[in-house]
Amino acid sequence: MSLKLYMDVPDSVAWARSVATIARGTSSVRERRVRLFVLPSLPAVEAVRRELRGTGVEVGAQDLHWEDRGAYTGAVSGTDLYATGSRFVEVGHAERRHIFGEGDDVVRRKLAAAVRNGLTPVLCIGESESTGPDVAAQYCVAQLAAALAGVDPSIAPTAVVVAYEPEWAIGQPTAAPADHVRIVVQALKARLREEAWISHASVIYGGSAQRGTLSELGDTIDGLFLGRFAHDPTELARIIDEAAEVA
Repeated sequence: MSLKLYMDVPDSVAWARSVATIARGTSSVRERRVRLFVLPSLPAVEAVRRELRGTGVEVGAQDLHWEDRGAYTGAVSGTDLYATGSRFVEVGHAERRHIFGEGDDVVRRKLAAAVRNGLTPVLCIGESESTGPDVAAQYCVAQLAAALAGVDPSIAPTAVVVAYEPEWAIGQPTAAPADHVRIVVQALKARLREEAWISHASVIYGGSAQRGTLSELGDTIDGLFLGRFAHDPTELARIIDEAAEVA
């Protein structure tokens, strides 16, 4: 789940408190049959982590810098993220690419920094325009390969989460068509199997993911990367119940 920059720190804490109550009262979360992680805005990370302590809900950050130390005013070190309790970090989101001008080289370096620092990267992949699924799959596999190219293959086995988010579906009323998602996700999973350093790879779907998306996609995906549809804890609880049913 990503909170982006929609909530201030008090709102993020209130949201996390509600999610903590849901997590503690939901057997599928307690038993880790449904696993949750949240990426709040950076100033809220520590406060959110405190609220979620002991619930099994992991916390991470929405960005990091490609260097761990140096003269990089305003940057966030992966070393510091890990030291302060973050275990996930988002890399390559479409908004970072388009608003902040982060191209494939920056994404590649940031992914390497995440892996180097023991963080599980949540790598966002997705085509910008609506095309046929085969064309989209080709584009997304190339984007994935470019991001993975900077990782030292001699590192200890590492988990990776790939969030398939077709950009044209972000912010829309409904998710991308299930048949389209299946073809792209299958291609991404095949490419991930080629990387010996990846200990476990999950491919989740974002892009207006909501209640009903998991049921529609079935076992094609490993989960959802939720945005605005998780900002209401009541709706999130319904999605968690759906995830438990299809798990």
